[in-house]
Amino acid sequence: MVTFTSDFGGQDYYVALVKGAMLQQQPQLQFVDITHNVQNYDIVQAAFLFKNAWQHFPVGTIHLLSINDFDHAQQGFILIKHAGHCFIGPDNGLFWLIFEQVPDEVYELPKPENSSFPLKDIFANAVAHITSEKPLHTIGNRLHNIVQRLALQPVTGKSHIRGSVIHIDIFENVIVNISRNLFDKIGKGRTFSLFFKRHDPITKLSQHYYEVPVGEILCLFNSAGCLEIAIHKGKAASLLGLKVEDVVQIDFH
Repeated sequence: MVTFTSDFGGQDYYVALVKGAMLQQQPQLQFVDITHNVQNYDIVQAAFLFKNAWQHFPVGTIHLLSINDFDHAQQGFILIKHAGHCFIGPDNGLFWLIFEQVPDEVYELPKPENSSFPLKDIFANAVAHITSEKPLHTIGNRLHNIVQRLALQPVTGKSHIRGSVIHIDIFENVIVNISRNLFDKIGKGRTFSLFFKRHDPITKLSQHYYEVPVGEILCLFNSAGCLEIAIHKGKAASLLGLKVEDVVQIDFH
């Protein structure tokens, strides 16, 4: 099984070209598209979407990621083996945002020469190598570090958490970089007020959207364990004027 995550979108031929090149070498591959609608060059968004999906795939899955925030010629591609899965993609900080550590095994992938679309050859050759059960160390040099990139982290005090919006989903629910664990650690069961923009604060934590009337604002912790601001059957981001990197604050009482 091979998953594919990219910023290629759905209107061009790039995804089909890459898959076709892999199928030429290994016709038995089964593809699962995680998403190809990552904002162009946005490795932070890609990392958020991918890291909340990959662990639900069976051990042995190969994961391809193509989100490049600078020119192909300036970055290397790597093969990672971690937790029984294999990951192939650019060494541009993306994998640090996903794993927040150096993964178990990292190998440098050779750059194809005289290729009009190097990514196609990199992915096809690496997948063929893995599925042929060749030793991973024969594909390239072993690396002990990957490019690091830091994501925005919440700021905490004894009675507050200041976070930021990290994603707007297709329903325009607003996802914040405050986890349930952090909320419980700082809150210690106290009541709270969630402030954002100049709107009235939210003071109740819901478990389901339908717990409030249609059109009402709510907050809950989603399947990724992140705080989410939503409107029941409404578009929270547009209606509340929230966008990525906007600040929200929780005060505990």
